[in-house]
Amino acid sequence: MKEAALSAHSLAVGYKAGRTKRHTVLQDVDLELRQGEFVCLLGPNGTGKSTLLRTIGKMQPPLAGSVEIGGRDIYQLSNHELAMLLSVVLTDRLAVGRLTAYALIGLGRYPYTGWAAGLTAEDHRIIQWAIRATRSEGLAARDISELSDGERQRVMIARALAQQPTVMLLDEPTAFLDLPTRVEITGLLKRLSRETGLAVLMSTHDLDLALRSADTLWLIGPKGRVEHGAPEDLILRGALQSTFSSTELIFDSDLGGFRHQTPVIGNALLTAKGLSERWMRRALEREGFKVLESRAANEAIDIEIVEDDSAKTATWRLRADGTEHRCQDIGSLVARLRSLH
Repeated sequence: MKEAALSAHSLAVGYKAGRTKRHTVLQDVDLELRQGEFVCLLGPNGTGKSTLLRTIGKMQPPLAGSVEIGGRDIYQLSNHELAMLLSVVLTDRLAVGRLTAYALIGLGRYPYTGWAAGLTAEDHRIIQWAIRATRSEGLAARDISELSDGERQRVMIARALAQQPTVMLLDEPTAFLDLPTRVEITGLLKRLSRETGLAVLMSTHDLDLALRSADTLWLIGPKGRVEHGAPEDLILRGALQSTFSSTELIFDSDLGGFRHQTPVIGNALLTAKGLSERWMRRALEREGFKVLESRAANEAIDIEIVEDDSAKTATWRLRADGTEHRCQDIGSLVARLRSLH
């Protein structure tokens, strides 16, 4: 097992209110972020994700406990020393003026050059490496103001990478991106952790992407407890179900995602195969039917759906109330069901 790049010990995070009062959001937090590990920080709104991330990144002080990078307390390090070990990417759009992407990425070398010194040949080599690593070659010469949100985030990650940190923290980096770009950015972060040994911690609301991509989840529950482990282990322990399920939605362990808690209105006997069976089942469950694969002596059958693939184009046969209806696709069958019920 690889060494911990970042660790929190008996950490309490929150806010001070006046000289004596304080509001604790999370306490007794003990966590480790390892080299080459991609971790997603999850939790409902208001549970303290950003507060925890800001405390780990030395953007606000802890109420108790410590945070260490490579065994060194970050609050004992100068900002200059910390910038060589940790980089941060925020959701907020920074006002950077009329800079090219290359110049912005070059700002990641500031901990090594200072503001006054120029970039050396070694600095330019590292900037070029960060550009290649994030596959930003086509963006380097463009003005930041001309980039899309997804392209801009890619450049900001390249800037953070140019710092050559041990740890990279990202606060909701995909919050305002479309689905393909969210998948692309998440895949980029995981690949960087693998290829460079960088320890990456990303807070996100995108549960599905986190489950598919993260090596480890840090999950903040409704009672302020932080659970951690492989996504599959947290599902098997029921942690995701207890954290995210509500009166309207339930986290389905079999699906690995959410589904509506739709009242059951009847039983449906489904005869189909492959993808057709899977998506028809999903449509029927969305409409409130319990889907059966065979007849049971103690269960009544309200509707029967059979895939008819004898023709070139598969059709569906719906039997209900002693009448058979033929439907060309799932949408028309569902529409027929609604008219019948």
